[in-house]
Amino acid sequence: MTKRLITIDGPAGAGKTSVSRELARRLNCIYVDTGALYRGVALEVKRGSIDWEQDAVLESFLTGISLSFAMDGDEPVLTSSGEDISSLIRTPEISMMASAISARPCVRKALLGLQHAIAENNDTVFEGRDMGTVVFPHADYKFFLVADLDTRALRRFKENQAPAQDLSEVKKMMGSRDANDVSREIAPLKPAEDAILIDSTHLSLEEVVQRIVEKIAQ
Repeated sequence: MTKRLITIDGPAGAGKTSVSRELARRLNCIYVDTGALYRGVALEVKRGSIDWEQDAVLESFLTGISLSFAMDGDEPVLTSSGEDISSLIRTPEISMMASAISARPCVRKALLGLQHAIAENNDTVFEGRDMGTVVFPHADYKFFLVADLDTRALRRFKENQAPAQDLSEVKKMMGSRDANDVSREIAPLKPAEDAILIDSTHLSLEEVVQRIVEKIAQ
């Protein structure tokens, strides 16, 4: 039986995570936060004080990393060699490092096989930045969420992931992340040609999910 594959891409703060989780729950799919995988790599690189700009060093280091997803009820849990690292990867420092590391070919290659294996064996909702363009160009359904920078920064600020930061700092860092993601040479952030674009600036979570469900039903 063919497995259903849905991709949801977009910049930070556009609502990808909340939308993907709720969509997966409603459609009884596995939710895969691909950004968490890259954050996991970034965390382990930081822990190991690895010179990640040296491809040979990074490639060798990646062979010793074992990342996987497990479910805790409806919540996806990222583990590294069995350790739950979900609470350790959501810091501004890890976010910026993940953005840079995700452009390294050896990192993308290492995680590609894992993502494909998950999709082959489950009905899935993959959240990321290049799911519909690079990782799964033949996905059954592709969506790209956007929202203006002010809205996205406020959403991230309210998540209280970095209580020491003020809103202007969050906005500045998010703008920098956007620039990095859009301009990088490998797999830049952009919608797939056949992706459905949804602007979530003035939409609630429920409204975005409902639009996606309706598109899939069509």
